[in-house]
Amino acid sequence: MEFNRLIQNIRDFSWDIIDNFNNPSTRRQALRIASISISIIILFFVILMLWWDKAPNEFNPTQTAQQVASSKQHKFVTGYTSTVTLITLTDNLLNKSGGYLSNDVMPPSIWMDNIPNWEFGVLVQIRDFSRALRNDISRSQSQSLEDPDLAIAEPQFNFNSESWLFPPTESEYQKGIEALESYLTRLSSTEQDSAQFYARADNLADWLAIVEKRLGSLSQRLSASVGQARINTDLAGEPAAIQSTPVPAEIIIKTPWAQIDDVFYESRGTSWALIHLLKAVEHDFVDILQKKNALISLRQIIRELEATQESVWSPVILNGSGFGFVANHSLVMASYISRANAAIIDLRSLLNQG
Repeated sequence: MEFNRLIQNIRDFSWDIIDNFNNPSTRRQALRIASISISIIILFFVILMLWWDKAPNEFNPTQTAQQVASSKQHKFVTGYTSTVTLITLTDNLLNKSGGYLSNDVMPPSIWMDNIPNWEFGVLVQIRDFSRALRNDISRSQSQSLEDPDLAIAEPQFNFNSESWLFPPTESEYQKGIEALESYLTRLSSTEQDSAQFYARADNLADWLAIVEKRLGSLSQRLSASVGQARINTDLAGEPAAIQSTPVPAEIIIKTPWAQIDDVFYESRGTSWALIHLLKAVEHDFVDILQKKNALISLRQIIRELEATQESVWSPVILNGSGFGFVANHSLVMASYISRANAAIIDLRSLLNQG
C-alpha cells in the first residue's frame, strides 16, 4: 500500500508540473529562473578561470632557502639552495591558485589549456633537474652509490602528469617532495655524510646540456608558428652517419593553429622554472663560476629568460606572419629563448675549459 501511494504521489506531482508549464505566466517565470541560474554559474566559472589562469609569483631562491634552513634549524650547506628551490617549484606547481590543473576532469579547469601547458613546462624542468641531481650532482663518480631518497624522488616526478585517480598525480608528486625533504635533512646534517651535493663544473655542464636541448626544441617549435621550409641538417657534419628511415632534403615545419598557444605557455613555464633553478645554481656553484669567469654569462642567461615573463596584454596569443601587420608572440618568445640557449652553449664551453 505504501509503495502504491508513493507511485501515485509521484504521478500527481508530475501532472502538476505539466499543468503549470501549460500556464504561459508560470512557464515564463521558470525560464527566467533557469536563465538567471545558468548565468550565475557561467559567471562563477569565468571568475574562477580568470583567477586560476595566472602563474605563481617569482621567489628568491637564496632567501627562501635561508628561511627554510632557519625554520628547520638546518645548516646552510652547499646544495641547500638548489634542493629547496626544486622542492619549492614542485610545491608551487601543486598548491598555486586553483591547484594542479593538468589532471582535472571537471569544469572549469577542463576548459583551460594555458595553465596546464605552463605546468608541463615547469614539470619538465623539475624532472630534468631531479634526474641530474640523482645521476650526477649527488654522486662523486659513475661507480658510486646513488642517494636512496633521490632514487625515490626522481621516478615520482616522472609519474603520469594527467592521472586523475588511482592514484592522483598530486599524491605521487607529493611523495617526491617528501623524498627531497628527507635528502635535504641528511644533506644539512653534520653528523652524517651519506647525502652529498658535488658543486663541480662537469656536473653543472651536464645539466646545462639537457637545458640546452630543451630550449633548442622549444625555439624550433615556437619559430614554426608561421611555417618554415627548412633544410634537413640531421646528418650534417658527419659523413659516415646514417639514420633509420630516409627523410626529404627539405621539409615544411608548421605548428598546428590549435597548438600555438600551447607551445607558448609551455615555453613560459619552462623559462619560469629555469629562472629559479639558475639563480639557485648561481649560489651553489658560485666558486666554480667565478673560477671559470662564467658568472656574468650565467646572469645574462637569467636576464634573457626573465624577459619571457613579461605580461601578455593581448587576450589571445597572436600569430602574425613574420613581418606582417599583426604581432607574433611566438616569434618574440623564440627570440628570447634562442638568445638564452646560445648563451648556455657559451657557458658550457667556459665550464669545459681547464
